[in-house]
Amino acid sequence: MDTRSEWLRRDRARSFRSRSHPLFAAVYDRLTAGLERDVLGPRRARLLADLGGQVLEVGAGTGASLAHFRRATRVVASEPDPAMRKRLAAKLTEARVPVELSEAAAESLPFPDASFDAVVFVCTLCTVTDLDRALAEVRRVIAPRGRLVLIEHVRGEGRLARWQDRITPLWSLVAGGCHPNRDTPEAIERAGFAFERIERFDPLPAWVPTRPMVEAVARPD
Repeated sequence: MDTRSEWLRRDRARSFRSRSHPLFAAVYDRLTAGLERDVLGPRRARLLADLGGQVLEVGAGTGASLAHFRRATRVVASEPDPAMRKRLAAKLTEARVPVELSEAAAESLPFPDASFDAVVFVCTLCTVTDLDRALAEVRRVIAPRGRLVLIEHVRGEGRLARWQDRITPLWSLVAGGCHPNRDTPEAIERAGFAFERIERFDPLPAWVPTRPMVEAVARPD
């Protein structure tokens, strides 16, 4: 019989589990094809190829990262959205390393403490329901000398930031829960990580609200 703490953990997991976004999942790969080819793909290749040991990708989406893992002994690809996870499962044959699928949400990861050598986010932290809770969970499951690896769009400055604040409610509704106004680097440091390196870049047109972006590696502080 489940203990009360186990019951509460499962209840929290259900509360954070993403609703399905079948339309968004159906068009996602086509919408991001150019960005993936010219920007995200090369950056994924550089960041992910050398990750060894046990690796967790949170919010693995439709599986764009799978082909880039080369040295990991095991990758857990977590995706709470059923529509996204269905497309992710169809790409498992592209992986060169063992991959396990999980439906876990970032805010309630069902893994032991310090169980992963690396945790990966690519365009995911904008969509989690509770950013601070998600990063606290990552801090819990990552090994003391592990790496947090990410490519994310983040809050802009000045006029852009004010525009992001205004459009976030509508944008989140139509774009699978995406929040363009999150100050993700600040939240990462608040969660107890120190950046080993961080690069800001802006590959998108000025009218796109999901900019600028960061590529970063952080470690538990």
